[in-house]
Amino acid sequence: MDYTATQSGFRQRKLQPNMRLRNTSVDGPEGSQLFEDTSGPAAGSQTGYSNQPAGPQAAGFPAQSILSDPMSNLAMAYGSSLASQGREMVDKNLDRFIPISKLKYYFAVDTLYVGKKLGLLVFPYMHENWEVCYQQDTPVAPRFDVNAPDLYIPAMGFITYVLVAGLALGTQNKFSPELLGVQASSALVWLIMEVLAVLLSLYLVTVNTDLTTIDLLAFSGYKYVGMIIGVVAGLLFGRLAYYLSLLWCCVAIFVFMIRTLRLKLLSEAAAEGRLVRGTRNQLRMYLTMSIAAAQPIFMYWLTYHLIR
Repeated sequence: MDYTATQSGFRQRKLQPNMRLRNTSVDGPEGSQLFEDTSGPAAGSQTGYSNQPAGPQAAGFPAQSILSDPMSNLAMAYGSSLASQGREMVDKNLDRFIPISKLKYYFAVDTLYVGKKLGLLVFPYMHENWEVCYQQDTPVAPRFDVNAPDLYIPAMGFITYVLVAGLALGTQNKFSPELLGVQASSALVWLIMEVLAVLLSLYLVTVNTDLTTIDLLAFSGYKYVGMIIGVVAGLLFGRLAYYLSLLWCCVAIFVFMIRTLRLKLLSEAAAEGRLVRGTRNQLRMYLTMSIAAAQPIFMYWLTYHLIR
């Protein structure tokens, strides 16, 4: 064999037979073929993947057979019927204790109503007509009648009172999430106890009235407006401003509750301002006065410790 004198030529001569061997081993009898033809049906058997399933049907899981099974359809129908029955039962029992459909009425307010109602709570002395308007024996929505009770102002008032209480505690370097939670829970507990006490008093006096529990909750929640005004005035202008503004709001809520509840608890003669001599009507008058007088007490009890 002829070898070149240089080292590179020697390597070239040594690698040339190996390259021929590789080409001859890959090439078939038909000649030189660089790539195998995989387009034919036998390509899967050559690559070794012929035993793998091509889809869910080859794996033994027919997808459409489950849906076409009568037992599966029956089970699905039975499950949907049980779900609908359970939903109806929950709605019926929930509406018995919490009338969801009636709650929509108490939140049917607009900006104009909220402004008029807040003005009526702060200055109720010039308002003359306190009767709630009715349409086919059904009270109209609050946005159409300023005398109708609502839950929007009490709910927003309660939340605002908790926030203002947190601000007042922060000015005293006493703020903490636990103390704010205690403040909110105590105000809520006092509100619930007040409503329960009024319901018990109405039951003992045997008053036939159209007042509902939600109405009492709404009337009892209006005092948060005066509480917010008193606390904000105390934070801005001092303790004297707190007492003056709270005193004004207490007198206003007292007059508001008297003029509102007397149409609900008293007889028609008492509502028109005539003298009441019956024992039952006198008890109703005392009950109305007691409910109205309890509002200033709660307003002072829940706010006096916030101003130092």
